[in-house]
Amino acid sequence: MQSYWSTHFLLPGQVHSQAQAVSEALEGAREGVASLVGCEPFEIVFTGGGTEANNLAVHGLLLNRESGRQPSQGTGHVLVSDLEHDSVLSAAAGLGASWEVETITCPPSGVIDPDQVRELLRPETRLVCVQLASPVLGTIQPIREIADACHNLGVPLHCDATQAFGKMPVDVMRLRADTLAVSGHKFYGPKGSGAVYIRRGLQLSPIAFGEPREMGLRPGAENVPAWIGLGAAASLSAKCAEEASTTLLSLRERFSKGVIDSLKGEPSVLCSDSPRLSNTVALELPCNARQVQRAARQLVFTAPLSDAPPDEMTRALRVIGRTESQIARTICVSLGWTSSQEQVDRAVELLADACEVVAVS
Repeated sequence: MQSYWSTHFLLPGQVHSQAQAVSEALEGAREGVASLVGCEPFEIVFTGGGTEANNLAVHGLLLNRESGRQPSQGTGHVLVSDLEHDSVLSAAAGLGASWEVETITCPPSGVIDPDQVRELLRPETRLVCVQLASPVLGTIQPIREIADACHNLGVPLHCDATQAFGKMPVDVMRLRADTLAVSGHKFYGPKGSGAVYIRRGLQLSPIAFGEPREMGLRPGAENVPAWIGLGAAASLSAKCAEEASTTLLSLRERFSKGVIDSLKGEPSVLCSDSPRLSNTVALELPCNARQVQRAARQLVFTAPLSDAPPDEMTRALRVIGRTESQIARTICVSLGWTSSQEQVDRAVELLADACEVVAVS
């Protein structure tokens, strides 16, 4: 990225020869992201992150399907999973009064039933939004089956896949999602970089306005250094995702078993029978998670933060039917490419010691 802040500072698309070199490098980065997603480079539009990608997909699809106008009262129907990221839920909620947004409820397994989606689809349904993987529960959704149900009625499916990249192979041709969100920092790319996959032939409208760039969908100067970095990270992740998934799964199971053995079987792994990300585990402890967090200051994990409005973790746990008492005892731990067996064993030790301190306090 460094040279694109200095030596190659010109914007792509200009007539200067150095600008043409920048343009070529940016297209190389687009190819890198396409290799990660499993699509053609022209199906990738760069964004400022996963949140922007989700907003562009939701509003861009729905505005275009109505030629830029909202439909009459009661004719626009959108289905949104209740496990979605705030950027999807808020985008759907912000569509306006003429759109009916209906929730796809998630069972305690953390995995949505495609048959439920089929039952909720209507002739006036314009869009379905289901994430690929939950950052809290780690559960992986049956996107292909949901996409088939949607396409049988000609309804597009948007998939927020940001959490899956770098932890599992992702192939949009197999998933059959119509749009898909990418966030660079989820697989060690630059923060504030992202992309949206848009299936060839699918038309979206821009949601911001100005000089048209990025296939007319994102106005303003290109963030060249960030997108170059995104492309490099994507290329590396595409090559390493399968191997990383296997390694992370081994570490995840080592951690889960270690905690359960150390605390004599009292902790329980949430959604343990469901397909899950190889790096994510949600555990219900025998004591309050926030107190454990204070007692184990060297150990970094997520605990529920707020009730009103609920944070992402609290909301996801409520969705699958956990009680407030269970939520207060739940932690979420994520592993990364640099995690080691020694770190996992140390984390187990720290967590067990902290739980013991809380239990006697």
